[in-house]
Parts: sequence; structure tokens; C-alpha cells
Amino acid sequence: MENKNPLSPHLQIYTWHISSLLSITHRITGVLNVIGLLFVTVWLIFLGLGENLFTSFSIFLNSFLGKFILLGFTWSISFHLLSGLRHLIWDFGYGYDLKISKITGTIVVLLSLLLTIFIYYLGVN
Repeated sequence: MENKNPLSPHLQIYTWHISSLLSITHRITGVLNVIGLLFVTVWLIFLGLGENLFTSFSIFLNSFLGKFILLGFTWSISFHLLSGLRHLIWDFGYGYDLKISKITGTIVVLLSLLLTIFIYYLGVN
């Protein structure tokens, strides 16, 4: 027996919108933030276990990969925080208009990048 029900839209015909991309990114950054917090926890454990482990971890953090991870974690937290604030505003019933939703989505992306640069600048100086 053949199913005559229509199929839901496939990814090939679905058009992506900034809200859907930000929603997916918000979920991904939530998972990345947990991984980043585990990274920070290991750093604190190494701090308590002795100078040798802490020094080894510090050397790793000063490598290209370590800096990339820290920069990515900083962006992930910045994006997740700002996206969460956007969702909080939605919870109060504001910002559902399609035009406003696109504007606030763009603001979240730009401010997360600027906040990451600002935090990086504070950390370097």
C-alpha cells in the first residue's frame, strides 16, 4: 500500500532563514560551551595538582591550537549569551515580526564578533 500523504519539505527545497540558522547555531554553541567549560575545569584541576601540569597546559594554551580554542570558546559564549537575550525578548512577546527578527539576528551575529574581539583585546593587554 502506497502512502499518499505529502512529504515534509526536504533540505533541497527548504530556504534557510537567519532565524533558523541562528537557532541551530545557538544549540551548537550550547554544546560547545559545555565542552569549553570542561576545558576550563581541566585547567583548574591542573592548577591545583601542581606547577608542572599547569605549566604544560599553559604552553598548550599559548600554541596556535590553544589560542584558536580559546578564541572559539569566547565567541561561542558571546554568541550564546546574545542569542539567549534575543530569546528572552521573544519570551516577553517582542520581536516576532519577520523584519525585526532578521535585524535582531544580524545584530546578534555582529555583536558576538565585536564582543569576542573586545574580550580578546582585554586579554592581550
